This record gives sequence, structure tokens and C-alpha cells, in this order.
Amino acid sequence: MQVLLIDDTPVSLTFMKYLVQKIPGGEVVSFADPLAGLEWCRGNEPDLLIVDFMMPQLDGRSLVAGFREIHPHVPVLMVTANHDTELRHNALQTGVTDFLNKPLDNVEFVARVKNMLALRASHKESRDRASWLAAEVRKATEKLVAQERSTIFCLSRAAEYRDPETGSHILRMAHYSRQIAGVLGLSAELQDLLLQAAPMHDIGKVGTPDAILLKPGRLSPEEFAIMKQHAAIGYKILSAMTSPLLATAAEIAYTHHEKYDGSGYPRGLKGDEIPLFGRIVAVADVFDALTSARPYKRPWSADEAADFLKAGRGAHFDPACVDAFLQDWDAVMQIRDRFADDDDEHGTQRALEVQMSAH
Repeated sequence: MQVLLIDDTPVSLTFMKYLVQKIPGGEVVSFADPLAGLEWCRGNEPDLLIVDFMMPQLDGRSLVAGFREIHPHVPVLMVTANHDTELRHNALQTGVTDFLNKPLDNVEFVARVKNMLALRASHKESRDRASWLAAEVRKATEKLVAQERSTIFCLSRAAEYRDPETGSHILRMAHYSRQIAGVLGLSAELQDLLLQAAPMHDIGKVGTPDAILLKPGRLSPEEFAIMKQHAAIGYKILSAMTSPLLATAAEIAYTHHEKYDGSGYPRGLKGDEIPLFGRIVAVADVFDALTSARPYKRPWSADEAADFLKAGRGAHFDPACVDAFLQDWDAVMQIRDRFADDDDEHGTQRALEVQMSAH
């Protein structure tokens, strides 16, 4: 335990230093110059400050006031021959913990110092315990988040196996979504939330009959009406959970097929009625569907898909989201190349659905 002594009288300083060093584990740092002592405190934290009241340049009360700005919880013993009650009250209000009267009594001095150091040790132990608990809570939270993300990944893969679209699609559209969010100026936390939630946008397709979901040709109007139900089904699946991540995923699942002009589904939301994440994912999802190869269509070129987005500004898509997506075209191409489809992966109905819903 480190004890800081500040007293302008060399004899008093030597005497107190001698007494403190008799206490097991007691370390002493001493200053005869109060300004130098206070400056030392700016880069160091003692376990106890013992300070004289009457000193030139800076009296004990002023020193303690400065000390408290740096170290609000370190105990302070003030040594004084002044017994004025008002002075002591003022000193206590400044931050003095207790007083020692001059002339110093050896036994009382050692006992007071031991008590103060015990108080300090208890405080440090509580602080360390609190830090340990905070670290444990943080680790437990990180574990829960990891488990949640693993669950989300499994849900997304479950939907993918029923709707055998490439796993690369959900990675591309999720990263496209984050790219848009970044250009729009959303915080890093919101960008990450979107990246994690976007892959679940089509989880509701687990409720779509195979005859419709896996049909290789164009859907009939009746079949397409059933296909459109996946947005509401996805919302029901994900909104049953209280996690902020899953709540965000539920919102995306419910709204990424809405259109800016109100002609989308399932609720016909318009403009800003559509949550921002839904508007962002709509752009990312359509672009990737158009540029992906499917058994029933050739992939569109990136430029063709970009023209489709431009043509849909203000109708199908939020103009701000389209502009944000096209603003950093190099980043879009890097995402596309980074998460390219594997040769053995297969496509499904998505691009056909997108094109049908666009008209």
C-alpha cells in the first residue's frame, strides 16, 4: 500500500515516513513541496494521502481540493494543530477523510494510518470485484450473442435448404445492405446489426409449399399470391422472440418486399412508412437476385441491374438507398467478387419472383 506524505517541514516529513515504514507493506512517497506533490498525483494513485494543513504556496485544504479532482476515492488524513471547528468543517467538505492533531502521537498515528489503509484495501477489493463481475457479464453476453448468431445462421440455412438458393446470396445481399447503410451515415453498430439480421429476410419461405417454392417455371397469379405470404410468415416466426437482433430481422422479413410507391406487399406501405432497413434490403436483395445465375435465366450484368435500380427510383425503391448503393460502385464489385457463387450451388425462384413483383 502506497502512502503519499506532503509536508513542508522536513522533520515532520522524516518522522511520519519512519512511522509509516513500520507498517507491514507500507510504501512511502514524500514531498516537501506541495505543488510538486500534487503534480505527482496526476500520474500516480496513492492508497492514502497524509497532508499538512499549514504550508506555503498551497495550503492543505487547497491541495486536497486539487487532489480530489484527480482521485475522488483515495482517503485523506490532514495533519493540523488548528482545532477551529469551522476550519475542520470546511476541510471535510473539501474531501478530507479524517484529522490528525499535532503534536503527533505515535500510537494514534500508526493506528489511524492502518485503519485508512484497511478502508482503502476494502474499496479496491470491491472495485476489483465489480470489474471482475463486469468482465464475467461481458463474457456471458458475448457467449449469448454468439449463440444467438449461430441460431440465426442455422435458421437462415434451414430456409436456404428449402429454397435452394446459394448461401453466397445471403452473404452478398447482407454485405450490400451494410454498404448502403454505411454510405447513408448509419452508425457502425446499426451497420453491424443490419449485416447480422439481413440473412433472415426470407426465413418465411419455410412455410411455402414445395410445389410453389421449387417450381422451375413462372408462377401463376394464385401461386404467386401464396409465395408472397412468406413475408408475413417470416415476421411471425422472428417476432416471437425478444432479442433486438431477431426483432430487427423480423422487421426486415416483413418489409423488404414493400415498394416505395406503395405497390409492394404484404401491407402496401409507402415511402417512409417502410422501415429504413426494409428499404435498404430491398435494393440489395433485388440487385443480387438479378445478377445471379439461375437454372431458368441468365444472370444480368451489373450494369443492367444498376439500370434497373435507377429506373425503379421513387417507384420500387427508395431513391436515397439506390443512390447510396451506386455511390461506391467499387465496393459493390468487391463484395460481389468476394462472395461469388460456388460452382456446385444451385439457384431457385427468387429472381423470377423479383421480376414478377416489379411489374
